[in-house]
Amino acid sequence: MSILYNTPLMPFLPSPTPPPSSNNNFAYPSISFSHPSSSSSSPRCFSSLSEMDGTVGQCLYPLHRTKTIHLVRHAQGIHNVEGEKDNNAYLSEELFDAHLTPLGWRQVDNLRKHVYECGVNKKIELVIVSPLLRTMQTAVGVFGGERYMDGINVPPLMVENAGKSNHPAISSLHSPPFIAVELCREHLGVHPCDRRRSISEYRSIFPAIDFSLIESDEDVLWRVDVREKDDEVAARGQKFLNWLWTRKEKEIAVVSHSGFLYHTLRGFGNDCYPSVKSEICTHFANCELRSVVLVDRGMIGSDPATTNYPGKKPQGLDLPSDVAEEIQPQKRES
Repeated sequence: MSILYNTPLMPFLPSPTPPPSSNNNFAYPSISFSHPSSSSSSPRCFSSLSEMDGTVGQCLYPLHRTKTIHLVRHAQGIHNVEGEKDNNAYLSEELFDAHLTPLGWRQVDNLRKHVYECGVNKKIELVIVSPLLRTMQTAVGVFGGERYMDGINVPPLMVENAGKSNHPAISSLHSPPFIAVELCREHLGVHPCDRRRSISEYRSIFPAIDFSLIESDEDVLWRVDVREKDDEVAARGQKFLNWLWTRKEKEIAVVSHSGFLYHTLRGFGNDCYPSVKSEICTHFANCELRSVVLVDRGMIGSDPATTNYPGKKPQGLDLPSDVAEEIQPQKRES
């Protein structure tokens, strides 16, 4: 599986080397990753002579073997502000499950305007969100539904003033479904800002978010004395991408965290121009959106094409004249 940045016609990016296994035992489906140097790696698809002779060119890939993923880092949280003043603030219990600042909510409003102006909101079939206040507030603020209308009874994505937000309720009316997934959480452990509340509490303030994939009501992944290592975050990110590929939706928004996004994406883009690599593998700003295309290089797990049409006549394929001229003499000789 590979990631192409922004469009399927960008340079082809190979799959990363799988990082060491994480200690977290997530029971999610998996598809294999292959390294370009491996003899078992998937064949590369050349679409131009420039790419065949070693220079970077375009690459064509079947549409049904791709997914468009819109990656978003949460807006500014109170921990971002305090952490910039003093790094030791990240150890403070006062930042437990950090919520958005007033500036963070303005960032959410700006990104919402952008996704509506460029039409992304009409394409997204699913929103996946890390189950922490700042990510869920960002997700429902950017991709949530319209304002309530008289006579329409739908559950809110977020109730009024949820999580010290001082923000009106956000409707689920005409919004895509939202699913909370623990695999896309920030570094686990030590920092209270990255410890979540109970799912029971979240359900009461985010009624229309689906928490059914989270098995434990309490946060059993966060540990007070052990901070998750970078390569463990990267391994968790690979599991998340594997799981993401099993979803039927073709265009998905993911609202997560800077560390998770950075360590998940850092292995991609190594054979591209530095500018493309930097677009993929640098840290995200607060409320930054980057759109990528996820490619199934292994030719496994893809849904059948919904846009392709075979075009065959009952008696078979009509060959181009130059190919037919080559085949006919062979038939006569046989």
